[in-house]
Amino acid sequence: MKWTDTLDIAIALTEAHPDVDPQYVRFTDLREWVMALDGFDDAPERSGEKILEAIQMAWIDEAD
Repeated sequence: MKWTDTLDIAIALTEAHPDVDPQYVRFTDLREWVMALDGFDDAPERSGEKILEAIQMAWIDEAD
């Protein structure tokens, strides 16, 4: 997975953190959690606020 695979990341985050409400996750935590996912293989410096926001929105949609 790369930073731009927002839906795949959102699904993986839903499975990895089922008790977390994604709308209250800080971007610093979100970034660390994404990088810790199995199958994630992208450079940390490629993430930015827009990418993290897109991941968070996809995670919110997936959690609903």
